[in-house]
Amino acid sequence: GFSYVDLVEGLRDGRFYALKRILCHDKEDRQAALHEVEMHGLFDHPNILRLVAHCMVEKGAKHEAWLLLPYVKGGTLWSEVEALREKGTFMPEQRILLILHGICRGLQAIHSKGYAHRDLKPTNVLLDEDDRPVLMDLGSMNQARIEVNSSQKAMAVQDWAAQRCTISYRAPELFTVPSQCVIDERTDIWSLGCVLYCMMFGEGPYDAVFQKGDSVALAVQNPIAMPPTTRYSAALQRLLSSMMTVNPQERPSINDVLHQLEGLQPAPAGQDTTQI
Repeated sequence: GFSYVDLVEGLRDGRFYALKRILCHDKEDRQAALHEVEMHGLFDHPNILRLVAHCMVEKGAKHEAWLLLPYVKGGTLWSEVEALREKGTFMPEQRILLILHGICRGLQAIHSKGYAHRDLKPTNVLLDEDDRPVLMDLGSMNQARIEVNSSQKAMAVQDWAAQRCTISYRAPELFTVPSQCVIDERTDIWSLGCVLYCMMFGEGPYDAVFQKGDSVALAVQNPIAMPPTTRYSAALQRLLSSMMTVNPQERPSINDVLHQLEGLQPAPAGQDTTQI
């Protein structure tokens, strides 16, 4: 069902919270909302939004699932990208690396438990006052490894992805699912590449394709076209290209991405480095 988010204040602690109200029209909607609650319960991680409390509220014949979440003051990564674009500026590489590292840490926690996020995009990443990214909206999360062994199963996965995975951030293998394949957590790596592209260039690589009404399904089958830039290092551009490899088998894992990222980042403040 649809959901609304209200800003609420705790009576006892005076703190602000975000109250997500998911409208549930039937049993299926209620199960989907409870699935989201269950996914939150798997994690206690600084880069994944925690669930403070939840309940199911009856509204006549319908129900509302109420999820009480921390209020993250900085808003979404998308609103930050938009604000920079309106000023005619771009995010500096060091800030991109810092934010990307935190997103990767959150994804690593999800993948290590055998799950995939499946709807990673800039509107599903919050930034706190220290620029720490927090992944949210765990409603599309499911088992990382999906074995497809029939055309019926392939169609079911494809239909599910069409409903639950945002089109301009959806991995190529989810548009036309083969009848014999394994879909795994590397769908998130593709989406992560789209998020990185958005931080670098002010919009997702397929946002304009979608807005023009052209086929995103066709566009994602071709190698990514990157605007020429001297703003970012060749190493960061190589990292982006590796994440946006059309064949999922050739895409890096989240641990590979983190390993590459650590090679790009300066040492944390106060840490000595020896140059060889």
